[in-house]
Amino acid sequence: MAIVEMVLPPMGESVFEATVNSWLKQVGENIQQDESLVEVATDKVDTDVPASHTGVLQEILIQEGEVAQIGQPIALINTDGDAPAKNESTAAQATPVAKPVAEDNTSEAGGEIEMVLPPMGESVFEATVNNWLKAEGDTIEADESIVEVATDKVDTEVPASASGVLTKILVQEGELAKIGSPIALIKTADGNTTVVTSSTKSETITEKQAEAINGQDAPVQATASRTTLAANGERFYSPLVRNIIAKENISTQELAQVNGTGLEGRVTKKDIMAYLQNRGQAKPVSQAAPVAKAVAPSAPASNSAPLVKASPMANDEIVEMDRMRKMIADRMVDSKRQAPHVTSFVESDVTEVVNWRNANKNPFQQRYKEKLTFTPIFVQAIVKAIQDYPAINASVDGDRIIMRKDINIGIAVALPSGNLIVPVIKNADKLSLAGLAEKVNDLAKRARENKLSPDDLSGGTYTVSNIGSFGNIAGTPIIMQPQVAIMALGSIQKKPAVVETPQGDFIGIRQKMILSHSYDHRVVDGQLGGLFVKRVSEYLEAWNKDVHI
Repeated sequence: MAIVEMVLPPMGESVFEATVNSWLKQVGENIQQDESLVEVATDKVDTDVPASHTGVLQEILIQEGEVAQIGQPIALINTDGDAPAKNESTAAQATPVAKPVAEDNTSEAGGEIEMVLPPMGESVFEATVNNWLKAEGDTIEADESIVEVATDKVDTEVPASASGVLTKILVQEGELAKIGSPIALIKTADGNTTVVTSSTKSETITEKQAEAINGQDAPVQATASRTTLAANGERFYSPLVRNIIAKENISTQELAQVNGTGLEGRVTKKDIMAYLQNRGQAKPVSQAAPVAKAVAPSAPASNSAPLVKASPMANDEIVEMDRMRKMIADRMVDSKRQAPHVTSFVESDVTEVVNWRNANKNPFQQRYKEKLTFTPIFVQAIVKAIQDYPAINASVDGDRIIMRKDINIGIAVALPSGNLIVPVIKNADKLSLAGLAEKVNDLAKRARENKLSPDDLSGGTYTVSNIGSFGNIAGTPIIMQPQVAIMALGSIQKKPAVVETPQGDFIGIRQKMILSHSYDHRVVDGQLGGLFVKRVSEYLEAWNKDVHI
């Protein structure tokens, strides 16, 4: 018997979890691949999730009303045979209660499992197979790297989920795979049926599920119908249902006849489709304006101008964008289209910072075995400013503002290829200056060596770009979505400046730099954006030259 796990598939960008509204099939029922199996609700949409395999629904892992993460197993499917017949002979051969699935059946030829593409980090929903490190027929060990994949953030190797023989490659080199989708078949050496996970585990069948499989416990249908109401007292319909209402031109009076069977009486897709099947037999009702015109949002007008096609000339060279450059281009365009950018500038006197760093860089390297650059000093000042103005440490999700409690600073790193990547310093507020220096150096080094992991690139809440390393004095950086702000650090230059002293003002040579702060005007106004960058400057100008390393 082959038992496979069905995982919750990707639900769209920035969607990381979903609530199970209603299971459309019961344990023990036959299911077909791509048949709607469960209705789930995210913070953006209600939708049906199709079965990943054909077989028998063996076990429901996430119950109605519970929350599942994207890529998390939600059900077990037996891909061999049909549902057991509901008779006494079948009941006599029922699966023992609490018997491990892995011991339920064995095969001399060995069990074959599917290896799925594991999660690759926040907001990553697919990956391209770059290179298979093993060929079909090769023996592999659990946790041994067998395939190299590329996401829009990083290239990484994926380890085998089990030991055995690689019998079939399901996703070829150059093809795309979704997170949680099967990419290979592995024949295990012990011959036992194995549940498809990144780590093999024994699953048990509860008494209630065993009875359902053998037809001894038929589910009881609820006869009472509850109606879900929106906050304004009107009946609530999910976006999926509203689309069907609009397409089928269903009136308000017709909708009142539809009984909801979903969570809290919500009308599901199954309910509305069942009504449509019997619609012609229903009593005629007076025509009313379609509900969809009142509840369905109108499609936004396109705000993108047609692209101007560039025609190569005689002496031009045409260079195809590589995969990373295409991803960067798409994300930058999306960010500018999504967020109205505003940039504020502050010139900061960093003379004390420069003098302190010059005096301490050699002792610092001798003590901590790390180079002391300006970047960790600037990051420390930004972290302090975030603690003073926590509203800048946020993300936008539709009409919601997510206030981030962790302070995770992304550091833009230029790669030898000319591309850009942004690894993240997690919990930067908990690191000392030495700890920040170690993190900055480590992430920059591994980024240039293409050794970053997906986790190194996920979870950023604010980003810093050191454009001063290229000799630039200022810039207008583009926000890393779904963050709401980014700061560019200009080059440090010696400038004549007015210096105020108790004895009077005089002209002196000072070390100056420009801080460029871009922010999302949907949620960050000029006051917050301006005060934040000014506070960063204040921390830098007030640097204690007597601080010890």
